[in-house]
Amino acid sequence: MPLRLAFFGTPAFAVPTLDALLASHHQVVGVVTQPDRARGRGQQVSDSPVKARATAAGVPILQPLRLKDPDFLDAFRAWHADLGVVAAYGRLLPQALLDLPPLGLLNVHASLLPAWRGASPIQRAILNGDAVSGVTIMRVVLALDAGAMLGRVEMPIEPHDTTGSLEQRLAVSGALLLREVVDRLGRGETVDEEPQDDALATLAPKIEKHEGLIDWTRRAHALDCHVRGMQPWPGAFTFVDGQRLMVREATADTRPVRGTAPGSVVAFDDDAIVFACGQDTTLRVVRVQPDGKRVMTAREWRLGRRGETPLHASGAP
Repeated sequence: MPLRLAFFGTPAFAVPTLDALLASHHQVVGVVTQPDRARGRGQQVSDSPVKARATAAGVPILQPLRLKDPDFLDAFRAWHADLGVVAAYGRLLPQALLDLPPLGLLNVHASLLPAWRGASPIQRAILNGDAVSGVTIMRVVLALDAGAMLGRVEMPIEPHDTTGSLEQRLAVSGALLLREVVDRLGRGETVDEEPQDDALATLAPKIEKHEGLIDWTRRAHALDCHVRGMQPWPGAFTFVDGQRLMVREATADTRPVRGTAPGSVVAFDDDAIVFACGQDTTLRVVRVQPDGKRVMTAREWRLGRRGETPLHASGAP
């Protein structure tokens, strides 16, 4: 039986799930997304990716400031949704909303729950050096990402994965899994709901901009994960001659060093610069971005650098 679906989502991660539902035999009766806000370097107010997709599809849109607002709840109730689907909406849903769809609400969460509950599961998995990530379809409850699981799919984290590249793959995988679960519910099948083991839960709090700062006393492998986990936002960064330098691409190097201060240059290697890190390890920095300039190879940046001071990266201006 076709279901009437209400969709909650905001960023690009949510678009494949919305697309999968729009292409199904179910009916997306409305989309709830975050209010318009300034985005990008120019801070121009623009539609979220989900709002843009819903507008193109001609689907009704609600952008409430408060999810408990009676006018919003009345408008949502008028959609007569059988089921709600959430994908990176960005706000916790109140019980008054959870109680409205007869089949409840399901969430597409980008981790293998109960690992990495919270706003930044993909970034936290890469920063932690995890070998595997995945997507979980879970029932939405008041507690943060703590609902029963209706499906999971694993995905390896590749050695060169960034948050951006892994997010794209997980978004597609999650959309397919969500569509499968919704189809089964529409056919009236019983979908097993596995409770999460709260004792195994780990948290993935929202990434803050200051967390991008590189600590050169850490081992090179940890900094490799740091650079990839912070790409594309907020970006890993360090300071050279008091100026901030974004590190856009780097890999742990194999050459060991002895007695070299972390942040010091060890070698110039083709287009890269090799820096000393903690515990006598080294990091090969491949691409950088000075403030206000384009992304370039580390060699381009070095050759264009002014001044004669020794090249040294630090954690402070």
